Amino acid sequence: MQKTTFKIAKMDCPSEEQMIRMKLNDLTNIKSLEFDIPNRQLTVFHTDNHDKILQRLDNLRFDTTLIDSVAEENFIISTDNTNHERKSLWIVLFINLFFFALEMTTGFISNSMGLVADSLDMFADSIVYGLALLAVGGTMTRKKNITKYAGYFQLTLAFFGLIEVIRRFVVNETVPAFKIMIIISILALIGNGLCLYVLQKSKSNEIHMQASMIFTSNDVIVNLGVILAGGLVYFTNSKYPDLIVGSIVFLIVGQGAFKILKLSK
Repeated sequence: MQKTTFKIAKMDCPSEEQMIRMKLNDLTNIKSLEFDIPNRQLTVFHTDNHDKILQRLDNLRFDTTLIDSVAEENFIISTDNTNHERKSLWIVLFINLFFFALEMTTGFISNSMGLVADSLDMFADSIVYGLALLAVGGTMTRKKNITKYAGYFQLTLAFFGLIEVIRRFVVNETVPAFKIMIIISILALIGNGLCLYVLQKSKSNEIHMQASMIFTSNDVIVNLGVILAGGLVYFTNSKYPDLIVGSIVFLIVGQGAFKILKLSK
């Protein structure tokens, strides 16, 4: 058994980790992958040499360099409780899908693009949780198909969302209902807090679980942004705080969609 460590300079978020997993998934000589995103390192336990692994990593253009490759005599395959991981991920997946539907609906009712954009952010997280579930188990073909369709769907929604924001900037629109914005965003904040609780309760050190926690933690910032926009709408009686926050979140969602689409290739 060989233990090979790579430095991957452009691996700075869970999306890159998922791309690497999918790129290496069909190499039968790989026995285990250990990701260290903060230090941007990947350790691979494998048989044979590391040439094919390095070639696959180079194809991703993440600026990969070999640190070292040594013999590993005491390698033990992890036997974590995957059923518990699945249960936790299914819970947070359904929570995010619920708030995706809730915020999308109330966003249109309240005339708030901030809520609509936040709903797409929830949808993006649902994709991440779905990919994490497939990381626990599932075939490569199914993973790529789900990723591709979800990525195109998310990109389409982000595109039309930005078009709608631009339209509302130039057309005289009704001021958003700030009370609905704030109340729904607070509920979404509670939902994200519940997701974090469920994920942390799983006590899993697996990277796909850690990645899910990172994404959910970032969502809290988005929720607070929409709450702030609702407050500014109230004090200024203006549509612009909502449109500015909506624009920012739509751009973030669109960028995430491109990353998700890369996973399907």
